[in-house]
Amino acid sequence: MTQGEFSRAAQVRRWLLDLQDRICEGLIAQDVAARMREDEWQRDGGGGGRTRIIDEGRVFERAGVNFSHIHGDMLPPAATAARPELAGCAFQALGVSVVVHPSSPHIPTSHCNVRYFEAEAADAKAEPVWWFGGGFDLTPFYPIEADVRAWHRAAAALCSEYAPDAYSRFKQWCDRYFYLPHRGESRGVGGIFFDDLNEGGFDACDRFARSVGSGYLDAYLSIVDLRRDRPWTPQEREFQLMRRGRYVEFNLVHDRGTLFGLQSGGRTESILMSLPPLARWVYDFTPVAGSPEEELIEKYLIPRDWL
Repeated sequence: MTQGEFSRAAQVRRWLLDLQDRICEGLIAQDVAARMREDEWQRDGGGGGRTRIIDEGRVFERAGVNFSHIHGDMLPPAATAARPELAGCAFQALGVSVVVHPSSPHIPTSHCNVRYFEAEAADAKAEPVWWFGGGFDLTPFYPIEADVRAWHRAAAALCSEYAPDAYSRFKQWCDRYFYLPHRGESRGVGGIFFDDLNEGGFDACDRFARSVGSGYLDAYLSIVDLRRDRPWTPQEREFQLMRRGRYVEFNLVHDRGTLFGLQSGGRTESILMSLPPLARWVYDFTPVAGSPEEELIEKYLIPRDWL
């Protein structure tokens, strides 16, 4: 299969590469001391990608901004869980994935992903099957309620341009998805998440996916700009590292994107760029009653209506 066999993939590829550029430029503008490294890679089974890592800065301890465009003769199990009729079909998968781990415990970790799949239909005479997926979510350690509400207002505003009920649906989907069942808690304060999206036709879904990427950058950098100079203590740093451990647990145990990347034979370093450079695990951690750490767990790590 060649990349030109599917008509829409080239269009999506162009704006995904531009999105990767804009996100990197926005992060570097916030942290001019940071270093950005780029690796272009090829996948043995077809396709490749461009991974960019931003680190060694004052604001961002590690940020990964990955573009990938892979193709193959058979969709991996993680991609056919909701579409079993496509098992064994040839495919293309394109996406940009972003994870930012700031140095400061007062700046939340953030994640964004926008992706596009196109697969040959089981009926050779039928048109290719396509869908979009993605979203963004926020994982604070010492949250400011105004920041969380602004994050969700931004998500609701861009969703309203796609469908009146999109924010409600995708917010609930995000709450369900970014949940650690073995811990009984949410990964963070959520945002929006969607998959298998083709409602309204290609053009409408394409516009929405583009707005998710742009909206993420604007919403997140506004929080970074407000919190970047706030001082922190060693104790707050230790709590941040412990909460990062929960982030690692989710990504390695539950995340479908990680599973898809590994099952499809993607580049391991690029797939695991979402992991923080430092994390810790504390046995049987119990926060002090009335502390900010308890407030995070009791007030923020549960699904709420933030509007």
